[in-house]
Amino acid sequence: MNNPLLENHLLPPFSQIQVEQIEPAIDQLLEENRALIKEIAESEQLLTWQDLVIRLDESGDRLSAAWGVASHLNSVMNSDALREAYNRCLPKMSAYWTELGQNLGLFKAYERLAESQAFAQLNPAQQRVIRNSLRDFRLSGIALPEAEKKRYAEIQARLSELNNKFSENLLDATQGWYYHTTQVEALAGLPEDALEAAASAARSRDLQGWVITLDFPAYYAVMTYAENTNLRETLYRAYSTRASDQGPNAGQWDNSAVMDEILSLRHELAQLLGFESYAHYSLATKMADTPEQVQGFLEDLAQRSRPVAEADLHALQAFAQETTGVDKLEPWDISFFAEKLKQARYAISQQALRPYFPLPQVLKGLFKMTERLFGVEVEELDDADTWHPEVRFFRLSREGETLAYCYLDPFARANKRGGAWMGTCRVRRRRLDGSLQLPVAYLVCNFTPPVGDTPALLTHDEVTTLFHEFGHGLHHMLTRMEYSDISGINGVAWDAVELPSQFMENWCWEAEGLAEISAHYQSAEPLPQDMLDKMLAAKHFQAGMMMVRQLEFSLFDLRLHREYQPGQTQIQAVLNDVRDQVSVLKPPRENRFQHSFSHIFAGGYAAGYYSYKWAEVLSADAFSRFEEEGIFSAEAGRDFREQILEKGGSEEPMNLFIAFRGREPSVDALLRHSGITQG
Repeated sequence: MNNPLLENHLLPPFSQIQVEQIEPAIDQLLEENRALIKEIAESEQLLTWQDLVIRLDESGDRLSAAWGVASHLNSVMNSDALREAYNRCLPKMSAYWTELGQNLGLFKAYERLAESQAFAQLNPAQQRVIRNSLRDFRLSGIALPEAEKKRYAEIQARLSELNNKFSENLLDATQGWYYHTTQVEALAGLPEDALEAAASAARSRDLQGWVITLDFPAYYAVMTYAENTNLRETLYRAYSTRASDQGPNAGQWDNSAVMDEILSLRHELAQLLGFESYAHYSLATKMADTPEQVQGFLEDLAQRSRPVAEADLHALQAFAQETTGVDKLEPWDISFFAEKLKQARYAISQQALRPYFPLPQVLKGLFKMTERLFGVEVEELDDADTWHPEVRFFRLSREGETLAYCYLDPFARANKRGGAWMGTCRVRRRRLDGSLQLPVAYLVCNFTPPVGDTPALLTHDEVTTLFHEFGHGLHHMLTRMEYSDISGINGVAWDAVELPSQFMENWCWEAEGLAEISAHYQSAEPLPQDMLDKMLAAKHFQAGMMMVRQLEFSLFDLRLHREYQPGQTQIQAVLNDVRDQVSVLKPPRENRFQHSFSHIFAGGYAAGYYSYKWAEVLSADAFSRFEEEGIFSAEAGRDFREQILEKGGSEEPMNLFIAFRGREPSVDALLRHSGITQG
């Protein structure tokens, strides 16, 4: 079969990929892989590392690469035909991975190697691959009776379908509503770029005037700048009820039943494997030991943060009352008045900063910092085969050695999933023939596209997002590991995987860092000192409210998966209880945030959303070394590269952190960096 999905190219030939090729390609790879697995599983001989692990790694990588391309395209170039092909393959992939995890012959092959004298001759990274594999076999139900193994497989297959359905519903709900007006007065307060984007959205629908969609850049602009309270309320109610039983499209793409079934199946899965709850099951592969430990960590942060959040809200209410006579702040007022108060206090706004953060300059500065910190050069290549004209392609190298490649897909568009993420295109590994496969990353964002001759202008928040995702990318691309299971972010405990990403955000708040990434898009003048001073002074503005909001999400996720009881647990009731505990502003009753909480219902963060906060502890404390030694300390940068980025999942993350920092992490740096405590 001459199929670009099956060719073992360094890079996928996107221009040659046809939707109708996807399912046959996946079917062929599944058939080939199953034949190899059967051969290995039926052998009762002691197999070497090469004959067991590397052969499986080779076949698994071909399948993962092909499926990864299909999954990626489904997220960034969604169409009815692609969605159908993807959905047909999804249960096949789920069944395959379940079979793999429950293959007793394969498990015994790994077990024989682990118990043999040959195991002692393997290096520590190879030994970790074996131990992780045996752990994952057990977490896949290898020891279950046949009937329960079958049920485990059914659950996993159904969960794959439901996770994907959740995403589809959210995408359809986001694209299924918009606000249209032919009166520009209705959009008073919106910045020029937002108005131009709205006009473009109207033209794309053959409408006169302006269209505001629920894509985040458009929504954010309205909530932050629109003077029209009714418009903000309209957008808020549509956005906060997406894919639910409430709001303007109530019931049309409702995720309610999807979420209930996901939780029920997760609980059943955990019980099958002998865990008290899905939260206990989830933590089996994380740094944290118990759900109680995690909940204690989150509640301690909430207790320290809530007084600061209450003071933030009081200040906001007082400002709104003094300036406009508004006695009661509604949720759709918060961002608007927060921006007004920020400007009143600091005379600075995200919008005022935009002209100083054109995407080309931000990228130039980001790449220069990468070279200064880690000794890694980033250069753009112009001849790459990509899936969309806006996509750019880069090579990373060090001392003349090519290390990795990455795609950047920066702008929001129709049929592209919202949010920002780093995805794996290729993983670094040593192939069966001894050659080295280099890592390739997808970096995906949803920034406002350029308009006319004006380049894409980023808010400072968007700059931080780009640095965050590039941090994930560096973790994937700078690894020196040569085995897929521990290469890059693979094998890294989920509550440590956010360390490099959040770590990179710190340079967006340092004067030296900002000097590299800012230049006015017209005059090329650097960010003026007075604007820089105001921006840094405003860093902790509303920090308490932001902290408790993230803690609300984390506690909701953890408690939902820890306390779930079939037929009894009401998702909304758990969320309401968490809000009573930590929140300072209650949303309207119809708010259905949970129906769009993709991280836990369609991503990998179920019972793990707390990872963001724990990783902030790690990243803040790691960055404190740079504060001590200099934010571009070559020695600290080298140590971070060597001890964190290059090691992938080859060692326990706490050991890697200690090797870099010289001690265990402290929460004090997080509280200081977040503005919760002074210092």
